[in-house]
Amino acid sequence: MSESLGSAVPLSTTEPRPAAAQRVLPLRHPGRWIASVIVLVVVAQIVHGLATNPFFQWDRFQYWFLRPTILDGLLITLEVTLYSAVLGLLGGILLALARLSRSPVLRAVSWVYIWLFRSVPLIVVLLFLYNFSALYKTLSLGVPFGPAFLTFDESRLATDMVVAVVGLSLNEAAYAAEVVRGGILSVDQGQHEAASALGLPKGYQFRKIVFPQALRSITPNYVNQLIGLIKGTSLVFYVSLLDLFGSVQSMGSTYPGDIVPLLLVATVWYLILTSVVSVVQFYVERYYSRGALRSLPPTPLQKVRTGLRDLRARVRKEAAI
Repeated sequence: MSESLGSAVPLSTTEPRPAAAQRVLPLRHPGRWIASVIVLVVVAQIVHGLATNPFFQWDRFQYWFLRPTILDGLLITLEVTLYSAVLGLLGGILLALARLSRSPVLRAVSWVYIWLFRSVPLIVVLLFLYNFSALYKTLSLGVPFGPAFLTFDESRLATDMVVAVVGLSLNEAAYAAEVVRGGILSVDQGQHEAASALGLPKGYQFRKIVFPQALRSITPNYVNQLIGLIKGTSLVFYVSLLDLFGSVQSMGSTYPGDIVPLLLVATVWYLILTSVVSVVQFYVERYYSRGALRSLPPTPLQKVRTGLRDLRARVRKEAAI
């Protein structure tokens, strides 16, 4: 028995390869590589054209970028954006609550306001407010249809800054109202029912339960509105307020040979402002996603660290093979 087993010929003389020597080849995607190469070539051509075309006058761009006139206009842009964003959001919250109210009067007035200001172009609103003194010389406070207690001179009250902020705020409130209303409606109805079952007051329910959950939906949409507001401030130039774009236009009229570098200065500053807002949006969304996601989305720095760690692990694996 032992001899027959000893003299038996093995079925296969080929030994299996060690597990470390076995590799799984990924699926090839030639179309993806071709598209990537084409995109890189186009991007390289655009960058090369921007850097070498003398028409852009990058030396003049560098001269104008931090000039006091440009920085003063940038400061006005930031002020108008800040005031309009805060007032517009507060007005939007009130309009959204009015549209969700059980009162038919509040619902109708809110709907008409939103319909009107979403239909009329912003430049028309600004020009109308700028010429408002032609319609009403004075403004007064008192008994409706009765005597007035306080009277204001509209031409002194409505400065260029006030006209710009009021016009942008009125327009922004109409869009913010729909953003806020959509966020409130996105909250699960069970949350409202649970809060009502606990006997919590309506105001407390909104502040502590409904609105914090609605912010997850409101934040990304309103930040898009805020980015549009930053760019929309360029229209206040038409009501004689020299913001960033107004300063560029004014300097372009004085120095017509520098129109292109001045426009590039405005473009870069607007890119910087919108990029900062986008970064703030990411961290605000990340903050309000706590409790809704199993793990928070990684920050850009964490993504870079993870990518470097994966790259080192891949290199070590290749070297071991």
